[in-house]
Amino acid sequence: MITRRELALLRLIAQRLAGPRCATAADAVRHLGAAQAQDLPGALTSIALRVDGGTRRGVEEALATGQVVRSWPMRGTLHLVPAEDLGWMLAVTSPRMIAGAARRRAELGITDAVLDRAREIALDALAERPGPRDDASGGGATSHRVGLRRADLFGLWQAAGLLAHSQTAVHLLGQLCQEATLVLGPLSGTEQHVVAYGAWIPEPVHLDRDGALAEWARRYLRSHGPATDRDLARWASLSLTDARAGVSAVREEFTAVEVDGIEHLMDPALPDLLAEHRAQARRLRLLPGFDEFMLGYADRTFAVPAEFEARIVPGGNGMFRATVVKGGQVIATWKRAGTGARTRIAPEPFAPLGPRDRAAIDRRYTELP
Repeated sequence: MITRRELALLRLIAQRLAGPRCATAADAVRHLGAAQAQDLPGALTSIALRVDGGTRRGVEEALATGQVVRSWPMRGTLHLVPAEDLGWMLAVTSPRMIAGAARRRAELGITDAVLDRAREIALDALAERPGPRDDASGGGATSHRVGLRRADLFGLWQAAGLLAHSQTAVHLLGQLCQEATLVLGPLSGTEQHVVAYGAWIPEPVHLDRDGALAEWARRYLRSHGPATDRDLARWASLSLTDARAGVSAVREEFTAVEVDGIEHLMDPALPDLLAEHRAQARRLRLLPGFDEFMLGYADRTFAVPAEFEARIVPGGNGMFRATVVKGGQVIATWKRAGTGARTRIAPEPFAPLGPRDRAAIDRRYTELP
């Protein structure tokens, strides 16, 4: 049996926020399996925090070279995923997601004919764009000529009379990504370009359904454990039956512990890693909004007292605020104040902060990738 506070520290180690970091941004995304990226700048920082000497530029390069992509594989929102794994993930989750959005598509005027025409226009336009290895400008995958800006793609759809509502274009893009026609790839400045899935991911990993469920359970438990099958089901948009099937297939690879009488599974190496890196796990750290430490579990009270959960997601609107974590526990939210060179951190603590914590928050802010 372990306490909730010990659970939080073990999860910090598992997520590579403390202890050994990943070698590259692509390795960090592969370790996590997927990382929510609704807020792309925050996602770049989240991944960089898990890389030895990580920088946002390193994550951008992983996107530019096609190692990492951004799509809608689960929970109806954007995630960074390893490019080669997106196909088998979508094969498991997209049927439920697409079926579940049928009513909303109808409200937005997205008929089968509209979807077919949008797909045709997108692929025709992208066929005229150079790929990451044949960009004539010499800029490689970082060139502005690779793929299409979202605004340009939406403009083509608008010109074809396909956009009946202000939200129609986004939902068209989402479904075409969920069906593995399109994907979000390289960045140009702060904008991510739309690319053709088949051209951008030429060698996808293929797994049958049982293999995909097992691999998803393996990745999740290694990177988020100690965790439960219910945590996995919520995180990966799986039915509880599918989550349990995946966990059952890999169960012997993990160690079981109890938290409040409930079985959790984790990487057997975690206790020794925590013993070695406990001081680092307990140190004060800043996390962006939407970080996996907050979003990766069905129940966040292991790190956030129930009375303060609303401070993390004000109004329950799904917009997660950035957090200050100390000893594995969230002690404040934070935001940036000021502009330009005068930008500073503005913490909003749950209880008064002492001078040492305030100084540590300022230091960690300057160290953020």
